[in-house]
Amino acid sequence: MCNPTENRFSGLGRWAGTLVLLLGLTFSSLAQQGPKVSTSVDTTAIKIGEQIRFTVTVEADSTSSVIFPEGQTFSPLETVEAFKTDTTRQLDRMTLQKIYALTQFDSGNYLLPTQRIEIDGKGYFTDSLRISVTSIEVDTVSKEFYDIKPLIPVEKNTASIPFYVWVILGSLLLLAVLLWYILRRKPLSQEEEEALLPPYDRALLELKRLENSKYIIQEEYKKYYSELTEIVRSYLEEDVHISALESTTDQLIAKLELMKDAGELKIEDETIRQFKRILDTADLVKFARSKPESSRAEEDRKAIEQIVIKTKEAIPEPTEEELMEQAAYKEEQKKRKQRRRKVQIALATAAVIVLGLIATVFYYGLDNVRNNLIFRSSKDMLEGEWVSSSYGYPPVELAAPDVLIRQEVEISPEEKDVVRDKQVFSFYNPDNLLGVGTSSILLAEPKEPDYQKSIDQILKGFVDKGARNIITKQEEFSSASGVPGIKVFGSAIYQDESGGERIRGKYAIILFGGKGFQQQVVLSWEEGDPYAEEIMDRIINSIDVKIQV
Repeated sequence: MCNPTENRFSGLGRWAGTLVLLLGLTFSSLAQQGPKVSTSVDTTAIKIGEQIRFTVTVEADSTSSVIFPEGQTFSPLETVEAFKTDTTRQLDRMTLQKIYALTQFDSGNYLLPTQRIEIDGKGYFTDSLRISVTSIEVDTVSKEFYDIKPLIPVEKNTASIPFYVWVILGSLLLLAVLLWYILRRKPLSQEEEEALLPPYDRALLELKRLENSKYIIQEEYKKYYSELTEIVRSYLEEDVHISALESTTDQLIAKLELMKDAGELKIEDETIRQFKRILDTADLVKFARSKPESSRAEEDRKAIEQIVIKTKEAIPEPTEEELMEQAAYKEEQKKRKQRRRKVQIALATAAVIVLGLIATVFYYGLDNVRNNLIFRSSKDMLEGEWVSSSYGYPPVELAAPDVLIRQEVEISPEEKDVVRDKQVFSFYNPDNLLGVGTSSILLAEPKEPDYQKSIDQILKGFVDKGARNIITKQEEFSSASGVPGIKVFGSAIYQDESGGERIRGKYAIILFGGKGFQQQVVLSWEEGDPYAEEIMDRIINSIDVKIQV
């Protein structure tokens, strides 16, 4: 017979064995379950500057090593913050959750790229998502506007004044001094003021001065009569227009009589005879050392004064033609004086400029002065603030003098079978042919891009815009992080935008790519511009690319 107790324990033993077997199978199935990676976003549509939360959830064995992506791996979206990993455990399994805050400051549709999660050295990839970014409408009706904030005082700049500023200030000061010297009006001396008087007034003034002289008192009759006859002869030469200073007494009297007979001088015969008598007396005093009485000398002076007055009255009034000739002569003299002043000012200005230029050349050197005098906007761009950014997807990173602007491009019907997406960014300065452009292309099939076809298309674009005599060279290239690529470079003759002048310039085409994508950087600049050369070298050295799609 079978013992009931033994049967009961035997049944319990069998049940316990079955339970252990089931638990073992459960643990075995849990231990053999592989890692799981899932993703989610809180929204797929945001406005510019808003954030989305991208959540990555990993289920794996509790002993597994899990590495999440770090840094800017979500381009073209930007990583604002990567939150700490949240970990929960259940038996020998664990669940890891990582949240990323992402944003974008340019409107458009963007592809959130796949991310690589490394679990125990093996890569697991997340799904890619399409994110829509829209612009923000500005409410100009319901929003309240505020006054402009007041100015904030800042500390005075105590930096030293550059040398060229001193050169400019010194040149202006020197120019001002020269102009003042040229244009200044000196006060006229008494002799100069008398010389500007009309001949008649000047003769009467000189006769009055002779009256107050001490020649008669000192019995210096020779000097007295010499000045007396010179005064009247000078007056006749200037106002009557006869050669009186170089004529003898008889010659001068003969000329006066001829003018009287011709009607050019309406003077009485008695006046001429009186004038001859005085001249004869003067000749005797000057050459024969005759010494007349003092009263006679004074009477001769008064007689000469009357002769001057009567001669002035005897001169006929000038005709209208003579007056016009005199006015034209005065106007011509005035114009000559003005022209002389202008020439002096121009010479002074040129001298100041030359001196300033010579001083600047000695201080800065000939090459620097030449490059600064010839205006080149490329110099300002080189020395200005540069922008480092990432463009397109797959991203192209570079530093440039200005931000590259997204260009709206359409995929042509011929490209639709080959190209799935294309993003283009560019910047161009027409003053010096300085252009920078990037393009990121996603191919329709996961195959290597045709680099030669891309190069031919870019060069064809140059030709379509008027470029001629294109010289091409090619070499291997490496990005800043060591990504291999191809560099095509050379020179060409470009045509300006107006279609007129042709300018010799240079270009460089740099290409990267892999299965399913291609990245391009196209540069152009004017040949012979040293600042543009430095700009391009700096851009090329800053180029880097991401080659994970």
